Amino acid sequence: MKSKSVALLFAFATSLLGLTAGLLAAEKAADKTAPKAAAVPLKKPTLKIDASPIGEVKGLVTSYADALEAIRPAVVSVTSSKMVRQQVPEFLRQFGAQGREQKQSGLGSGVIISTDGFIITNNHVVEEADELKVFLNDDREYIAKVIGTDPKTDIAVIKIEAENLPAATLADSAKLRVGDVVFAIGNPLGVGQTVTMGIVSATGRKVGILDEVGGYEDFIQTDAAINQGNSGGALIDARGRLVGINSAIISTSQGNIGIGFAIPVNLASSIMHSLIDTGTVSRGYLGVATDPTPVSADLAESFGLPRDTKGVIVTDLNPADGPAAKAGLKRDDIIVAINDKPVASRDDLRMFIAQTPPDTKITVKFFRDGKAQTKEITLGKQPEDNASDGEFISGVSVAPLSDEARKSLHIDDRVEGIVITEVAPASPYREIFPQGAVIAAINRVPVTDLASAKRLLRDGRNIALVYYRGVYRYIGFNR
Repeated sequence: MKSKSVALLFAFATSLLGLTAGLLAAEKAADKTAPKAAAVPLKKPTLKIDASPIGEVKGLVTSYADALEAIRPAVVSVTSSKMVRQQVPEFLRQFGAQGREQKQSGLGSGVIISTDGFIITNNHVVEEADELKVFLNDDREYIAKVIGTDPKTDIAVIKIEAENLPAATLADSAKLRVGDVVFAIGNPLGVGQTVTMGIVSATGRKVGILDEVGGYEDFIQTDAAINQGNSGGALIDARGRLVGINSAIISTSQGNIGIGFAIPVNLASSIMHSLIDTGTVSRGYLGVATDPTPVSADLAESFGLPRDTKGVIVTDLNPADGPAAKAGLKRDDIIVAINDKPVASRDDLRMFIAQTPPDTKITVKFFRDGKAQTKEITLGKQPEDNASDGEFISGVSVAPLSDEARKSLHIDDRVEGIVITEVAPASPYREIFPQGAVIAAINRVPVTDLASAKRLLRDGRNIALVYYRGVYRYIGFNR
């Protein structure tokens, strides 16, 4: 049965092959007798061309060139240079060995804010620089001098000797909204002036970038590309006005990933005026300690207030004779507004007070025992601005351990001493004392200020009790 089926299949296949061969032969015969059609030329396409400039389109914004044209010349490149000494191992330093000096260079940007040469940039652009050069967009070059710096906001003011310079127009950064179009202008990676576009991603950002120096953060967040070299450059709105000073990015690759931060121009300009007037920044002081946690709905209800109440709870008056205590504020008062501006968190309160000069009268609205009250308070001066800080040993600067330093460095309230605010790159103690550490004792005697610490130093070998990152340890050093 199987062989018969195979024979039938073979016969069927053979007949199909014969039929196909016949059809192909008939087609070939037809091709030989049919006349060939003439080739038809292709018709050229008609192109739509509009040669008018892109900015001339009516009713639609297709270019921001006109808005940026006036401010671009006001954005400059800033280069810094400094001499640093190479580090050598401690055992070689004991025999007098010193590392060779090398020249280090840095690159940033800046914004001209007056026609006579005042420029705002970042503190970290000019910090520790021995020489600063400013390059204008038209290739002019100037030597710049530092007028003043404020590490706590990362703002610096420098000046060049020139007249009739292009200057930026400042906007009111308090009116920025999430979604507003912005442009970042600077000199990223030294390629030359570059403009990038994005939107305001958020306002009032606090991300901890300045925590190490007890800084004040109120950043504008943007996705406009900010890269190395953009620091100190301009953040511009769609009308060509300065709204911020580009300062930092958060990135996993040391390059832009769309999370950039700029210092609002309102904050930058207030710091600028103080630096130009006095060379320093004096900040107001209220004299209260507050609960780090904002008032929750349940907590508000427990204080006899509406559940939607926002504010901060006073936990202590510090010092007892400070501005708040003198005005009559008490523990458990809930501060809800300063000068009619809402206060929703400790950071809101801290930022507002820090931006207000000492001796300024403010109106504080608060709740006490469920009832709204107001008091007028004259701000004092930040204790850290009055503090006698300075150099403890060669290249190691210290300051009293203030409440601000405790907060920013996460130092336990039980720790006492002086905090190391800076260790110079050329300091022989750079590898011994870390910045941010607290010196609690010298030669086993507690210290509370710079003067007492220096009195305890002796020639030769010394020992310091140091608190750093939650741990106490003894450090030996030679003087």
